[in-house]
Formats: sequence, C-alpha cells, structure tokens
Amino acid sequence: MRYTSLPLVLLFMTTITRAQLHPLPASPREARVDTIHGIPIADPYRWLEDDHDPKVMQWVAMQRERTETYLATIPFRDALRARLAQLYDYTKFSMPNRHKDLTFFRKQTGTQNHSVLYMQKKGGDPVVLLDPNTWSKDGTIGLDSYDASEDNRYLSYMRTEAGSDWREIHVMDLRTKRYLGDVIKWVKASGVSWWKDGFYYSRYDAPVAGTSELSGVNRGQKIYYHTVGTKQEDDKLVYEDPNEPLQFNGCWVPEESNLLLRWASKGSERGSRIFVRHVDRPQEAWHTLFSSTDDQLDIVGVHRDVVYGATTQGAPRGRIVRFTGPLDALKMETVVEQGEHPIVGIGMAGGKLFVIRMIDVHHEVTIYDLNGKRTGTVTLPGLGTVGGFGGRHDDTTIYYSYTSYTYPTTTFEYDLRTGTSKVWKKAEAQFDPGQFTARQVFVTSKDGTRVPMFLLHRKDFVADGTAPTVLYGYGGFNISQTPAFNPLLVAWLEQGGVYAIANLRGGGEYGEPWHDAGTKLKKQNVFDDAIACAQWLIDQRITTTPRLAINGRSNGGLLVGALMTQRPDLFGVAVPEVGVLDMLRYHLFTIGWNWASDYGTVADEKEFKALLAYSPLHNLRPNVDYPATMVMTADHDDRVVPAHSFKFAAMLQHVYAGQRPMLMRVETKSGHGAVNVSTMLDGMADKFAFMWQQMGFVPRYQNR
Repeated sequence: MRYTSLPLVLLFMTTITRAQLHPLPASPREARVDTIHGIPIADPYRWLEDDHDPKVMQWVAMQRERTETYLATIPFRDALRARLAQLYDYTKFSMPNRHKDLTFFRKQTGTQNHSVLYMQKKGGDPVVLLDPNTWSKDGTIGLDSYDASEDNRYLSYMRTEAGSDWREIHVMDLRTKRYLGDVIKWVKASGVSWWKDGFYYSRYDAPVAGTSELSGVNRGQKIYYHTVGTKQEDDKLVYEDPNEPLQFNGCWVPEESNLLLRWASKGSERGSRIFVRHVDRPQEAWHTLFSSTDDQLDIVGVHRDVVYGATTQGAPRGRIVRFTGPLDALKMETVVEQGEHPIVGIGMAGGKLFVIRMIDVHHEVTIYDLNGKRTGTVTLPGLGTVGGFGGRHDDTTIYYSYTSYTYPTTTFEYDLRTGTSKVWKKAEAQFDPGQFTARQVFVTSKDGTRVPMFLLHRKDFVADGTAPTVLYGYGGFNISQTPAFNPLLVAWLEQGGVYAIANLRGGGEYGEPWHDAGTKLKKQNVFDDAIACAQWLIDQRITTTPRLAINGRSNGGLLVGALMTQRPDLFGVAVPEVGVLDMLRYHLFTIGWNWASDYGTVADEKEFKALLAYSPLHNLRPNVDYPATMVMTADHDDRVVPAHSFKFAAMLQHVYAGQRPMLMRVETKSGHGAVNVSTMLDGMADKFAFMWQQMGFVPRYQNR
C-alpha cells in the first residue's frame, strides 16, 4: 500500500507563507570588513558571535518564538512526535564491558532520557550503579564515559551538563557504592586511564574571567595524574607543551602493561605522534614510538611489552604492526600486510587480533594470531556494521555488536575456543523488517568517481517521482556512514518516503585516499558527489525537486549549506543541523583549530580561496530562490558554536525575498548532540514535520 498527499486545497489551508510569519527580528548589519590576502571580506553579523551579549540573547529568543509559531501550525506535528516516541519505546542495551570478575553495561528502558549503568558480579544479578535520570529534573545532566580501576575498587565516571563538551570526573567506591568527594573540572577531549590508586586525565585551565566557556578557544591541554581522595589542585602535572597550545595531549596505561603511552595531535596534521615510557619511572625520558605529520597509528593494546596497532604508513588502506625491543630502540614490524580493502578497526583479546575491514560500506571481520597468521573469520548476520572485539589476554569469550539499516542493534558473545557467536542482548524494536528494504546503488560523480548511496524505503515502493525524500550526507574527517538501525526513520519510511544516505568522499569508506579526496583544496569533490546523488534521485524518478530535502549534521551541516548555495534549484527543503557555516572563522572558536587538517586555513592563500569559494555564509546571494530552510542549532553547542548558524540564518533572511520560510530552530540547554531522548524526539519531529509541510505532503495521521 502506498501513501500520497492529500489534495492541495487542504494543504493551502494549513501552510503559512513567509508573509504570514511573525516579523523577522531586527538583525543590524555592521560595517565590518576584514582584508584577507588582499580580498575584502564583509562580516556584518559578527556581533552574533558574542553569546553573552543581551542583544544576541534577545535576537535568539525572537527567532525561537518565530519558528515555534510556524511549527505549531503544522497539523500533524504532535501526532508525529507521539509516533516517534512509540517507535523509540523499547529496551536498549549497550555492549557489556567485562573487567575481571565485574561486568558493566547500560540499559535504557523505553523513552528514558538517559541509559542507566549496571554492574554485575560473576554469578550474580545486575545492580544499578549510576542512574543519570535522577541527577536533574529536566534531564540535562548525563553520563558520558566510565572506567574501573585495575583492582575494581573504584569507578571514575564523567558527567556532562546541557550537552556541552566540558566534562566533570567523579569517583565512586565500588565496594560501598559510595560517591567520593573527588571532582575534576575543565575536562574536554580526554579519557581516564587508571594506575594504582589514581588515574591520568587531560584538562584545560579554567577559562579566564570575561571569556566564554562555550565559545572561547581551547588552548594548552595538559596531562595530570589524580590520586583518589585528594583535591584537584593537588593533581600532579605529567605533561604540557607551552610551544604547542593548539594540540590535544593524552595518555593511556594499557591493561596488563607497565607502559605509559602518550599521544599528541595537532589540528594542522592528520598524522599520529605517540611516545612511551615506563609508567613507574616518572623521571624517565619519553621515547618516540611513532611520529608522522601525515600517517596515522592507532594502538590496540600491549602484550608482553609488545605494542600492537594499525597504521597507514606505507599502506593507505592500513596494515597491522607491532613494536618490539627496548624503549630507546623500538622497531616497527608488519604483522598483517595491507589488503585490498581498508582496515577500519582492530580488537585484541585472548591472544588474537580481530581486524575489521570495509568492503563497499559494510564490515567483515578476520581473525589472526599475534604473529599475523590468519585463523578464521567471524560470521555476521548480513551486510552491516560491527563494533567491539576487545578484551583481556586471558579471555575465552568477548562481545561485539552488529547492526544494519534493517537489523536492530544486537550484542553477540563470541567464543574464541569454538569460533561461534550467540546473542547476548537483542533490541526488540517495533520494526517489521519484512516491510522495508535497504538497497545500495552507485552514482557517477562529476569527475567520474563511483559514489555509493543507500536507499531505504518500503518494499512496495514504486518510483513515480512523488516520494518525499531525504538525502543525508556527511563527507569528512575520515568518518564512514555505515549501515546502522535507527527506529525513528521508520516514521518517514512507513509514509511511503525514501531516505537516502550518500557515502561521499571525505569519509573513510574506501580508506585514506577516499578521505583525502574530499579535503582542503579538494573539498568541492564532496559537494559534487552529493549533487550527483541528488540528481540521480530525480533522474531515476525517486522524487522531484519540490519533494527532495537535503539534511546533515556538523560537517554534514556544512554540506547542506554548500549544496543549497551552489544548487538551490535541486532541493525543495534544506535543514542544516549544528553546521560549520562560516569557513573563514571556524578556527577561532573552542576546538575549531583541530579541523584544519580537513578544511585548511585562511593563513594559506590557496586554502583561503578554496574556503571562500564554498563557505555557505559567504555565498548567499540576493535574488536567488533558495529552498525552504530551517537552520537547527543549540545554545550550548561548544563544538560547532551556534554563531555559525546565527550568522548564516541572519544572512539568509536578509538576502531572501521569496515566500518560503527561512527559520532558525535553537534548542536550549543542549549541545552538539541532543542532551536527552526527549530533546532528540522533539528535534526529529520538528525536522520531519517541516520537511513534509514544505513538500506538500500530509501524512495519514493528524493531531488529535
């Protein structure tokens, strides 16, 4: 059965035109001009970068009111929100983390705002350890990562508030379940690594008075060691590099090892720099394990003082290596040679290496011994995405997860002795895989490159050009868009819609060459790939321009901004979410400097001209018929600061003179990702409702 829109006469009764919207808030244009490499760059809305300015706060409040007024008139908005909640209402489990005789896992019941952390002793029943649903009335304080000490006496855990990337580390005594008084502040982009009665972590100095903790540049990350039961100001400084303030610094003590591994990462480099010393010899000099500005090394573990990892050095699709010998004379040797398909993950447990490779955007897992001899494969349920495969050297069973677009996330227990898997926990989603299908197509891009794209739709779908369609993409930072189950997409698909996921260059779908082909001076390839995918959807009569929406988050928000400015004629709707939209100033906020390896910087003249050519903010023009647009952001997003969206929305509203709505939706007390389930459902409902409304499509349910 197929679903089509109601007669247009009904649509006209519920659609608000631009003229009927609340008046636009005043957006004063300042005469601010920068000259970069001899080119004048106007920046009339720079005042919107100051998130503490009362004028900015008032402007945002008026934008929010205007958008809410529009969305409240959509007759199916509330029913859609209820349907999304219904689809999300099932029990979800994380993959378990076994630590000696204790197993930790998270469980989320129905539409709980946050998952609950459980602990289970060997042979015992699970007990609640941490329930972040009790930490705040509005659900804006959540649990991030957690780590048990080597002796299972303590648990460190990170709390996050209002979606910010800042973290607080707290400590619990696992014997008494008592919260200790340890509180570590100003932690960002850090893990926790236990050693003896304390742990290593990375943090920044507290923001200087008068600067914004949510938008100021993060400089000078330092590594500290904290002893349980002491104050943060007494923590021991382990490492800092005053000469390199714009880099990440971290360290790790691998399990069952006497080594301390330290890594440093500069935003202008793609490569890895990793150093090592004995953890119990603090006066020992750091020895270089690996150092490259371009090649990467991901450490998987240490076995008998031999360090194992995967590198792209001399192998753009990856090879497995190990480092042997004394620390002052380490030698790298190949364990598993580069293959036809890129290595995208590696696990180590029970004396085995589990190597995950990507084949046309799905995973396969091959098992090797520690000398590189192939000993088998892991049989998976289908063409999908896996994770996990880590453990201790004496483990005989380990866990991994599997998911696909039509296979809800399931955790399996793998027996290393028999080579067999059994289900540990399976998500019982309200989803009938017999009704839907996911198929892969390949689209030819502008330069002839073959670009994969997945299409999700009902099995009875007929390509007649009427389907409401979303094209989603990312295309950056070596991040692959692999198949994963999302119950909320069912709300779109069951109405006869199509959801298309484009695997654009800039991602990691075909290894480092695929990533590199979508960066810096080659970033336009990403947009050309997406344009080709959009045109394919139209040419194949999947949809038409009025019913085609472009959507993406973060770097994907940049994709949306670039596509709607380069090819506004292709799309009926555009929804950039938490997007990087001012490409000439992205590096001046929080950790934006870390993106230079993908984007380039204005300091380099060639890179500046490339950035200017596609920067969404700087390519909005008057007298252009842009698609209906809802810019989505959040007031506590300190990764891609909301100033990107504020300035883009102000400029779009200034240049556009047509009848389509140009809205900005600002989530409060939320960050780069939804702060909780309720916020996530609200955002998805508003996004889908806006898209349907602008496409002239009315779903079969209405508000009651």
